[in-house]
Parts: sequence; C-alpha cells; structure tokens
Amino acid sequence: MSHPPFSPAQARAARIGIGLTPEQVVSAMAQLGVHRPVEIVMCWESGAVAPSEAELFALASALWCPVPTLMARQPRSLREHRLARQFSAERLALRIGMDVHEYARAENEHRWNGTDRQTLVLADALGLEPGELLRVIGGAGELDGLLRQAVEGRWKQHTAPLARLVDAPERSVAQALRTLAQEYASFNERYMGHLVARNENARLKEIATERAAWLHALSDRFLHLVGHDTRGRA
Repeated sequence: MSHPPFSPAQARAARIGIGLTPEQVVSAMAQLGVHRPVEIVMCWESGAVAPSEAELFALASALWCPVPTLMARQPRSLREHRLARQFSAERLALRIGMDVHEYARAENEHRWNGTDRQTLVLADALGLEPGELLRVIGGAGELDGLLRQAVEGRWKQHTAPLARLVDAPERSVAQALRTLAQEYASFNERYMGHLVARNENARLKEIATERAAWLHALSDRFLHLVGHDTRGRA
C-alpha cells in the first residue's frame, strides 16, 4: 500500500510548536510500540521519506496533533477518513464485520459493496454524516441522479429508493421531494413566463443561471430538508 498523505512542514511545525526535540519524539513513539531511530524524524521533516500508516499514527500521538494536521488536508476518500480516525485497514474491517481483503479492495477501487449494516457501522466508526458518507462510498452520483429524475418527473415513485439510499423515513423524503418539485416547477414557470412575454435575453439567462445553481446544490438541499447535515461538501 502506498504511503499516506504527509506534510513535512506541518510535522516540523507541530514538533517545534510543543517544544519537543527529535529525540523526544522517537522516545514518545517508542512508548507506543513504534521504535525508530532519531534520523527518521529528520528524514520525515525534510521530505526525504514519508511515514507509513503505523508511523503516521504514532507520530501524530507523539506530537499531540490530529492526523489530518500531518496530512495537511481534510480527509475526502475512504482511506483518508480511516487514517484520520487512526484505524488500520485490518482493524476497521474487523469493526464493520467485513473481510479485510474485501475492504482493501473497496479502498483501492473506490467502490463500496458493503451491506446496509456494514455501511451504518462504517459511518459510525468514521464519524461520517449521511452527506459525507455518500460522497466517500461513491453514492453521491446516484443521489444526484435520482433527485434530478424526481424533480423533473414524478417524484413520488422515487421516494422509497431515496429513503433507502440516505437511510431516512419515507415520510420525510416525500415531504422533501414535494418541496423540491415545487421549487423546480417555479423556475420553469418563471422562465416560460418571460419567454412568452418576449422579455430580454438577459433576464432569461439570469433565471437559467439561478436554476443551474439550484441544481448544483440539489443534494445538499435535499439532505437539509430530510434533516441530515451536509458539512464538508465541496
């Protein structure tokens, strides 16, 4: 497996920030069962080599800082969320009740095939809200597609599939879809009204732009309406 994302500059800043010497860092890591020479800390900080997952976890603990700080980015992929919570692939697979090779394949191929129960345990273990969970396991595209079909057609027939996808009560999903369908219809009515009245093209473009922005944020709007947090969406 490739080395995890790592920022030499952040590692050095974190060490200096709490006043530790490289010798003290390796001593703290040794207490965690990861024994490395002092030179390795200097190599990490210079960018000559990158730490392994186990070394990254030990270094973060030794420096009293979150793993994402040393990665110098907020986690987005399944692997990065796992690293942020300091899970090895084996430990997380055991936690969710999945074969470790199957889990590793999900990370490497960016394709999640876990059961509903495994997915729920994964979300709990990694602290993922529904919106972020869908993006991490590749369900965001499916959500966007279903929502567009719902607002552009007969939304009622999409209630059950969407409720299963986001693990929400069908009643809440139905209410959200009704609201979204009404908002989408309002855009169309305004556009057609200006078109029939032969208003200037600038106004038509303005409405079209508003509708495009609304569609872009459709999943976030839907998750908000059904009561799910949408933090972290790009």
